[in-house]
Amino acid sequence: MSPHRRSLRFWSGAVTAALALTVTTVGQASAADVNNARNAGFESGLSDWTCSAGSGTTVSSPVRTGAAALRATPSGQDNARCAQSVRVKPNSTYTLGAWVRGGYAYLGVTGTGTTDVSTWTPDSSSFKQLSTTFTTGSSTTSVTVYTHGWYGQSAYYADDVSVFGPDGGGGTDPGPTIPSAPAGLNVSGTSSSSVSLAWNAVSGATGYTVYRDGTKVTAVSGTSATVTGLAASTSYSFQVTATNGAGESPKSAAVTGTTSKPNGPGPALPKHAVTGYWQNFDNGATVQKLSDVQSQYDIIAVAFADATSTPGAVTFTLDSAGLGGYTVDQFKADIRAKQAAGKKVIVSVGGERGTVAVNDAASATNFANSVYSVMQTYGFDGVDIDLENGLNATYMTQALRSLSAKVGSSLIITMAPQTIDMQSTSNSYFQTALNIKDILTVVNMQYYNSGSMLGCDGKVYSQGSVDFLTALACIQLEGGLAPSQVGLGLPASTRGAGSGYVSPTVVNNALDCLAKGTRCGSFKPPRTYPGLRGAMTWSTNWDATAGNAWSNAVGPHVHGLP
Repeated sequence: MSPHRRSLRFWSGAVTAALALTVTTVGQASAADVNNARNAGFESGLSDWTCSAGSGTTVSSPVRTGAAALRATPSGQDNARCAQSVRVKPNSTYTLGAWVRGGYAYLGVTGTGTTDVSTWTPDSSSFKQLSTTFTTGSSTTSVTVYTHGWYGQSAYYADDVSVFGPDGGGGTDPGPTIPSAPAGLNVSGTSSSSVSLAWNAVSGATGYTVYRDGTKVTAVSGTSATVTGLAASTSYSFQVTATNGAGESPKSAAVTGTTSKPNGPGPALPKHAVTGYWQNFDNGATVQKLSDVQSQYDIIAVAFADATSTPGAVTFTLDSAGLGGYTVDQFKADIRAKQAAGKKVIVSVGGERGTVAVNDAASATNFANSVYSVMQTYGFDGVDIDLENGLNATYMTQALRSLSAKVGSSLIITMAPQTIDMQSTSNSYFQTALNIKDILTVVNMQYYNSGSMLGCDGKVYSQGSVDFLTALACIQLEGGLAPSQVGLGLPASTRGAGSGYVSPTVVNNALDCLAKGTRCGSFKPPRTYPGLRGAMTWSTNWDATAGNAWSNAVGPHVHGLP
């Protein structure tokens, strides 16, 4: 986390310049609109479609609906473009959509007579929807709709292409109609941090969207969902909509779900929390005992646990000599005192020099057992995952679920990925976070020591601005994490990181932009996220070195969020 403990992996400038990320949502369609695409689900092979250089074929798996889907493979200088000429009406607006998975996938239209448009997504392990709109010119009667991949990338799959709008007269496939609102929504279970919901299936629906207090929180394909990352002993209002290629239904009747009291020791974590890393070493920052950690910090991550000779296993050794004779007994007593004051104290695994590797079932078991042992020895409330040299999503998920089974619902799990780790849901860190969403506390991505990155609007942003914080956080907020599972990680001072320091004012502006829609830069989030968890800093020690300027400014602001 510090310049001596942090590594940097560089994002390819060529890819960043050439590509842009678009986060899309299902749009509402008019009842009079039709799908003007023909053979939209590739049920008739490649009829009505032309693919470049023989790159396309139809397959029976994976498919989103029906019995077939398109598989197109880029090769050499060919990007696997598959296109169809679609009849349209002049001076009309159309919604172009498709469901894609696999490698990088693009969807676009040319010949509109106005502005040709396109959208894309990076690689995905499951079908996701691309959607955009276009308007035809005064004399436009046909357009060319296309999909393609990207040079050197793996094959992509496409299914259920749609060009919804006025009937252009070219013939259509039988299209879906907007589904009705789901009925029977009920609360099927609760915990101190989650509410489980169930509802009746809706004919013609291909998915469902869950709203909490009017804000979209998750989308699922089945008739149940668990909303996680909630505050304990708190009531929330939930609604569900049904979706398909034609659009989104009205919202269901609302139900109220109330989370239970926390089962673990000590008070529940506050709705908005500040995380700070405490240094178990002396690197020039103010040396602190745990009792010295500033009161604004709600989660204190002790940095760091160390790898052992056993694959996946960790241990923790207090640096008594480096911390001025701080004893283990004092340390344990300080942990208990912080917990009595309502704080959570967790052990962080990783850092720049961390060499913990969890890449098979045995190492996953070793990790869970050893972290649990460290927690039992010192009284830690949980674990922070700060592995900067990569992780295996499958086995880290297994390890953390095993740890959760040992500890129970009081377990705190935080993560501190680098910016590159959270650019796409296909990245291992992001996959892991989504895999453990029901037991995950918060992801505090490090918005520092970073190159330029893509925001959720497909634009490239450089570190050090409100836009960098909000546009990158949007990827996580729109990519499946609950707002309560997203925090902004920044250095406490210019000495706390090699680059990326911003003033507390910039941090607070970004928090307000995301939570309230105010004090934004040029980037405006697609919605507000009042449940945003808060902020994190490296480190409490560097904060103390700078006169506690960070925690004195950011702490009260986080705790005052709506």
